Amino acid sequence: MKNRLKVFRAMHDLTQENLAEKLGVTRQTINAIEKQRYNPSLELAFKLADFFGVTIEELFTYENPGSSQNQN
Repeated sequence: MKNRLKVFRAMHDLTQENLAEKLGVTRQTINAIEKQRYNPSLELAFKLADFFGVTIEELFTYENPGSSQNQN
């Protein structure tokens, strides 16, 4: 799942540590989400979207892994 977390974090002049503290998670969690190594729980995704005042769809984009394959 792609995300724009780093973009929104930069727009609000927040470090990964700042954001992690505000949301009650670790900096490593924020880092892993930004690098797309970890998909957040639904609860955390809502917290992130709410924190930035955007919808989940503005923050996260689902990519179907099979969509790039030619399906006949």
